[in-house]
Amino acid sequence: MPDIQLGCHTIRSHGTSVARLHMYDWIILLFLAIVDGVLNIIEPFHRFVGRDMMTDLRYPLKGNTIPFWAVPLIAIVLPWVVFGGIYFKKKNVYDLHHGILGILYSVLITAVITDAIKDGVGRPRPDFFWRCFPDGIPKFDNVTTDVICHGEKSVIKEGHKSFPSGHSSWSFAGLGFLAWYLAAIWPHAHLQQLVESRSNGNENSYNMGWAETEASHQGVGAVALRDTSPILDSMESGRRL
Repeated sequence: MPDIQLGCHTIRSHGTSVARLHMYDWIILLFLAIVDGVLNIIEPFHRFVGRDMMTDLRYPLKGNTIPFWAVPLIAIVLPWVVFGGIYFKKKNVYDLHHGILGILYSVLITAVITDAIKDGVGRPRPDFFWRCFPDGIPKFDNVTTDVICHGEKSVIKEGHKSFPSGHSSWSFAGLGFLAWYLAAIWPHAHLQQLVESRSNGNENSYNMGWAETEASHQGVGAVALRDTSPILDSMESGRRL
């Protein structure tokens, strides 16, 4: 109750109403999560991989340089920490809710698009040879010359998901949203300078217009003064010469 009296919008005072107001947004978000889960379960397209193509697909099979579990921490949890810090400073549950909801939408929509392209393209990874033939003994179809893999199915499945990069797309979606969020919370000083210069320009144009109006009200006397100004006299003398 004290938060409401002070005009603050906190989780305790307005959290439930905000969640109810955006109930359908959260339902759509849940639907996107289910779609992305299905895209990760289904088998991707197996592109043709011939004997001659294996030359570029013999990179050693190693673990990810950046583990996949670290990507959500960077793309989602880190922005959440920033949103929480801003909330404790400003006490605005609307900013907190919209930040959390917005970044989840950004990441999940990107994930659905990325995984859909991965499944549709089926581009093999650079280490596909060792995924397909863990013992190093290749085997190809006698008619189509396509690979006949005998490795672990889950490893081979991930081997057909090289493009586009999930690490890059998730990081771009999460940190990109965070950048726009911070830009909205704290506008850049350059924007403030533009606003100030525009306001100063409006004042100058107003002053010039006011001066021209006063000059026009002076009538013929003002024209006579301008006709006898030193600049006009020098111009007239130059013309006569």
